[in-house]
Amino acid sequence: MSEHVFHFKYFTIHQDRCAMKVGTDGVLLGSWVQPVDCKTILDIGTGTGLIALMLAQKTDAQITGIDIDENACIQARENVNESPWSDRIKIEHCALQEFIRETNQKFDLIVSNPPYFVDAYQANDAARNLARQANASLSFDELINGVKNLLNRTGNFCVILPCKEGMMFKDKAMGAGLYYHRLVRIKTKMEKLEKRVIMCFGFENIKMEEEEIIIHQDDKGFTQVYKELTRDYYPAF
Repeated sequence: MSEHVFHFKYFTIHQDRCAMKVGTDGVLLGSWVQPVDCKTILDIGTGTGLIALMLAQKTDAQITGIDIDENACIQARENVNESPWSDRIKIEHCALQEFIRETNQKFDLIVSNPPYFVDAYQANDAARNLARQANASLSFDELINGVKNLLNRTGNFCVILPCKEGMMFKDKAMGAGLYYHRLVRIKTKMEKLEKRVIMCFGFENIKMEEEEIIIHQDDKGFTQVYKELTRDYYPAF
């Protein structure tokens, strides 16, 4: 299979013009989020359109994906148009800050696999830098402010980040008035330290729940938990 094409069970992702390719983070977030009773969903930093398409597969919601990268938006639209859900997914080329100024819409669910390397060395590739560096295009404070402006009062915001950046983001979000509802700790293997966290926030102050997902078992491929989580998407499962 070409590295520029990624086949899922019910849709295909072309990614030759996108800085950020299909990866485990996006698949984890799209698989884990359950958009129950959601009528409107916003995907911030949609990239190839992967998460928007994954959510469209399991909901009847109207979905908007936004991205600052024009080439990513062009490719995301192509991926959406080739999917069974092209009538329910809209891709817009704009920054979150611009989107807030131009819309009055509120969303039942907001998802993001955002820029995250806050302190890391910046790569030479400008598009990849925009996609990976939190201070290049969308700071955590700006993302949190955007969510607060766009989320319905009973809605949820779900995000995946590396652990260090995730804890930093959690503190900022809670300081800004978002409550921390669920935390998923992601490990590549049982004996490894957690690598990523998925977090769910909202405006309601409810009891927080935690869980753990381990991706690989030693020398035996993927864990059953990971297979069950991603079964509706990966052809091999």
